[in-house]
Amino acid sequence: MRRHLVVFARAPRLGALKRRLAADIGHLGALAFYRRNTSRLLSDVICPDRWTTWISATPDREMDHPLFRFPGARVMPQGRGDLGQRMARPFHQLPPGPVVLIGSDIPELGRPQVEAAFDALGQQDAVFGPAPDGGYWLVGLKRGGLLMSLVNSREGPSQR
Repeated sequence: MRRHLVVFARAPRLGALKRRLAADIGHLGALAFYRRNTSRLLSDVICPDRWTTWISATPDREMDHPLFRFPGARVMPQGRGDLGQRMARPFHQLPPGPVVLIGSDIPELGRPQVEAAFDALGQQDAVFGPAPDGGYWLVGLKRGGLLMSLVNSREGPSQR
C-alpha cells in the first residue's frame, strides 16, 4: 500500500491568512512568510519514491494557484465544512495506505518529522504531533480496522 502525505494549504491572498501573525507584522509580512514557508516545506517533503504528496487546497476554486504547482505533488480540494470535516476527508477519500496530514505554515516541520510519522505508523494505528497550545501539527492514521470504524461512525464511541 502506498503512503500518502497530505499538506493542508491555503491560496495566499493578502489579508486572508495568518491573521494573528499579521496583527504583529502586517498583512504583507504575513503573506511573505506564508509563501516562503509553504514553498520551503513543499520542496522539502515531496518525496515521490517514499510517499505520494497531496496538496489539500482551499479555497477549492483556487486549486490551480501557482504556489500549488510542485512537480511530484497532486492537488485536491479541501471541500466544505469545519476544519475537522476537511481534515477527515483525505482519510476517507485517498487510496489505501497510511495517511499523514500536516499544515503548510509550520516553520520547523520537514521531511524528518514526516518520515518519523510514517515509521511510527508501522507499529501504531495513529500518530500525533502535539503543539504547546493544545492543538496538533501532524495527524496520521494507519487506516483500517477498529480505528477507521470509529472514524467512519456518525455516532463515535459510546458515552458509557
